[in-house]
Amino acid sequence: MESPDLIDYYRRRAGEYEAIYAKPERQSDLLLLKKKFSELLKGTRLLEIACGTGHWTSVLANVATSVVATDVAEEPMNIARAKPYLKKNVTIVGADAYALPEDLGRFDAAFAGFWWSHVPRQRIAEFTASLHARLEKGARVVMFDNLYVDGNSTPIVETDAAGNTYQMRELADGSRFRVLKNFPSKDELRALFPSCHYRALQYYWLAEYRV
Repeated sequence: MESPDLIDYYRRRAGEYEAIYAKPERQSDLLLLKKKFSELLKGTRLLEIACGTGHWTSVLANVATSVVATDVAEEPMNIARAKPYLKKNVTIVGADAYALPEDLGRFDAAFAGFWWSHVPRQRIAEFTASLHARLEKGARVVMFDNLYVDGNSTPIVETDAAGNTYQMRELADGSRFRVLKNFPSKDELRALFPSCHYRALQYYWLAEYRV
């Protein structure tokens, strides 16, 4: 199961989460990512991990044959469920990313946006085993997340014994949360997934590999 503190943070952040997509300096990167996801995931039976408020679910549903979008926090998922998916091909399901149930089905592609950074280093093998168990042989996995950019990213305030890094984040109501936020290198990802294609943009990294 995901960290209770992380779940609580995203439950309470749900109503303000999508403000991150309005940052002017990041629009070029976001447009490029949208284009790449549409190219890589067109026509797939897609499993989405940590769908949150459904921002990327809406994009993916326009190109995938079907999308099963998962998360564990109800408040963000309620926002995702309320969105109009024009092709009516989206199912939103509560599911633990570390123990994805068999009844989700099997998929020929998976997508995880802003999720890898919240996976503790000591649980990477647990997550990838759970994910790959739901995928067909040869399935494509697409992930993206933040690069750490000095002067733009929230500062790292702590590093634990396992090498996990943490940020202190404040919500609109003034509440503060210590949030796990890792920033993997290209070499780290390629060591885990030898077939990985990695691309660094200005503010985000994009990785794609086959199971």
